Amino acid sequence: MEFKTLHVRYQGTVCFIRLHRPEADNTINDQLVEELGCVLDQCEEEVTVVVLEGLPHVFCTGADFQEIHAHMAEGRSIRSNPEPLYALWMRMRTGPYIVLSHVKGKANAGGLGFIAASDIVLADGTAQFSLSELLFGLYPACVMPFLIQKTGMQRAHYMTLMTQAFDAETALRWGLIDAWEPESESLLRRHLLRLKRLPKAGIAKYKRYMIELQPLIREGRELAITANQTMFADPDTLAVIYNFVNKGQFPWEG
Repeated sequence: MEFKTLHVRYQGTVCFIRLHRPEADNTINDQLVEELGCVLDQCEEEVTVVVLEGLPHVFCTGADFQEIHAHMAEGRSIRSNPEPLYALWMRMRTGPYIVLSHVKGKANAGGLGFIAASDIVLADGTAQFSLSELLFGLYPACVMPFLIQKTGMQRAHYMTLMTQAFDAETALRWGLIDAWEPESESLLRRHLLRLKRLPKAGIAKYKRYMIELQPLIREGRELAITANQTMFADPDTLAVIYNFVNKGQFPWEG
């Protein structure tokens, strides 16, 4: 199958997925979510490790504001449907494979959702992490249940309120990532050498058990989806996004 937003390759029981929207700074759109779901379908039977990567300078930067701007410029209504993305992150958290995110460059907003939904996260020295949503009057509703589970409530709360980027060492200290090195390719290889030995049946049983111990991402689903839809239906919020794309102007600069 040919993908428009991903580069996919298989190496034994390992599936490497590269998010590939260089023209859009690796933002998330409906097609990317759909294609990732298709790849995970292919990983159900044989794959034991899924490695999720971005471009050398950017992992993933969240919602596609350019796409929102284009819809508004054409007079089309904005209908946010975060359910497929939330379901994708749920699949990453519960699927019968280990999801390892390998982060280089920028990871912002919904990009942290992919990180928080991963079983293991590695990074290199260029990695920068942030939640910028509140600058635009938004908040990371769908990211939060996954992020709280990974870092704890207060760390997730602090990241959201501060909106500042932080480096890999800070991300490690806060529990967002598991390991980093200035050059991370060797780090990734060492992890894969261990992870490839694990049996698929054992991985599946263990992940089902773990999700039962930490039910927040299931119980918080409806609240998160509704909150996201409400935010992206707010004309004032959409105007802020439009002006940012159109003029490069933050709300406080208007």
